Amino acid sequence: MIEINRFTLPNGLRVIHNYDSATAMVALNVLYDVGGRDEDPELTGMAHLFEHLMFGGSVNIPDYDAAIEAAGGMNNAWTSNDFTNFYDIVPAQNVETAFWLESDRMLSLAFSDKALEVQRSVVIEEFKQQCLNRPYGDLSHHLQAMLYKTHPYRYPVIGKEIAHIERVTQEDVRNFFFSHYAPNNAVVAVSGNISFEETRRLSEKWFGEIPMRDIAHRQYRFEAYPETPRRVEVSGKVPQTAVVVAFRMPEYSSPDYIVCDIITDLLASGRSSRFYRNLLMNTDLFTEVDASISGSNESGFLMLNAKLRESTPENAARAEAMMIEEASRLAVEGVSQYELTRAVNRFESNYTFSNINFLAKAQAMAQCEMNNEDINGIVARYRAVSVKDISRVAREIIDPQRRCTLIYSPEW
Repeated sequence: MIEINRFTLPNGLRVIHNYDSATAMVALNVLYDVGGRDEDPELTGMAHLFEHLMFGGSVNIPDYDAAIEAAGGMNNAWTSNDFTNFYDIVPAQNVETAFWLESDRMLSLAFSDKALEVQRSVVIEEFKQQCLNRPYGDLSHHLQAMLYKTHPYRYPVIGKEIAHIERVTQEDVRNFFFSHYAPNNAVVAVSGNISFEETRRLSEKWFGEIPMRDIAHRQYRFEAYPETPRRVEVSGKVPQTAVVVAFRMPEYSSPDYIVCDIITDLLASGRSSRFYRNLLMNTDLFTEVDASISGSNESGFLMLNAKLRESTPENAARAEAMMIEEASRLAVEGVSQYELTRAVNRFESNYTFSNINFLAKAQAMAQCEMNNEDINGIVARYRAVSVKDISRVAREIIDPQRRCTLIYSPEW
């Protein structure tokens, strides 16, 4: 049970707090409701670029990293299709430094030409390393473009192409910042050796005077699931053929989202999973086989993934058919209560241990607050899933007529 305190400042900033006496540190986490889905289709990668720009100096702080390091702390950030997250870890006696730093960059960036050019170069280099110079690096580009035709999930968080980042201007940066990075579009989560009273005092002192802003409205609409199979075959400098079979699935707020998560655990989590026992150990076709979900706030996708021992078109076709057949058994034959309970027990164990750490707790608290859910009710939601739910959702989602298949083979 995680004890939660919360309040909202007059400018709309939501603050959530947890006291943890087991540490001498404090984690301050700021989650903004902005990600890849909020970008112009002709200027993708902006949210990820901003993840870097937010460390490039703000109105009163020219060197963010130097200030946090001087306080004995560290910081980092991540970006997804849905959110951008920043966090600081500092000794409890220096926690005010973290409040000062985060509030100042929420107030306004420095909008330095030098910072833009430096961070642009960093992001472009990251794009090259992750997407162009690494085996399977552009796999998500091909997969998401096949799964979505109009929704912004059709391109990865890092951006569709380097040219988009190259042409970002200072005006683009200002417009994006003032349209999204605001107290009324953020959640601050604080976990560690700090009282609720001190958290409220520092929040009011440092964040209270930041004005609310008009947040840009999202212009896109829900995109329907594919009605017929889609297939893309690509080749590159990869060691073996990868086969990905993806199916669109419900958004995070849907009760069936959790069912999809459990389905992938039943299929591929641990040595007792179906994929491990029936595909990896019982055939000589695979070197790897896995299942996962995209974990997005809007309609995402459930993936069946494999790497093949021998890269031939025939083996790719066999792998695709075998993964679909094995997954479909959840709908046709069902799952035992014992198997379902074991999967939920595994989730509860992983979830509980992951949230012992005060930083992980702060990030989980922030995301739950952003999604208007109770962090202490998540395990109960998993416990509420029945064997009938597994069969029903497997039948609805794992539909061969709606599959999207990507074959990524070696370039001979």
